[in-house]
Amino acid sequence: MGTVKKYKKQPKKISRIQDLDLSAIYSYRDYLRWEIEERLELIKGKVFQMAGPNTSHQRVSINISGELFQFLKRRKCEVFAAPFDVRLPVNSKKDKDIFTVVQPDICVVCDPEKIDFKGVIGAPDIVIEILSPSNNQKELKDKYEVYEEAGVREYWIVHPEERTIFRYILDDTGKFQPTPLLTVGDTVSSEVLPGIDLDLTEVFDFPEYH
Repeated sequence: MGTVKKYKKQPKKISRIQDLDLSAIYSYRDYLRWEIEERLELIKGKVFQMAGPNTSHQRVSINISGELFQFLKRRKCEVFAAPFDVRLPVNSKKDKDIFTVVQPDICVVCDPEKIDFKGVIGAPDIVIEILSPSNNQKELKDKYEVYEEAGVREYWIVHPEERTIFRYILDDTGKFQPTPLLTVGDTVSSEVLPGIDLDLTEVFDFPEYH
């Protein structure tokens, strides 16, 4: 017999993460009912608590999102920065049938039909995750899988402490293909956004912290 998933029947009000059964599977409908201060994500129904961003994380986020915002002015695509819900449906767009809800640090969406009042529903064209010591495993494994399955065209992983960017590009078979590691002195281009060149010397232009 296969493994039976455990769906949690929860009380009407959830205000603490301790009130959640972290072994259970939750949907976006459940997620909307929670009144929890901590930022949470659902990855295939499992709850993940998001780490608070440090100073380097925030500086990189502002530098990249600011450059993208300026580049995308009067263009079709839009850039969004966390906290911002991205729902990745599989078979149905109904709240009860969505089990992955993430908050990428930065995302670019070129299809306005995917943008609604709640955030984005469907794969962004570009997802950018900025790593921190407490969430590397989640970004590199769990999110890699859901972004690839959803059809994200470019997945950028930014490491503020090492001052590097690593990109995956979705190929014609729906699989991510790695590109060379980029660091200070390099520029980042994009197949999704022809003409953009992010200067990593400027992206990582901030003091080192220890």
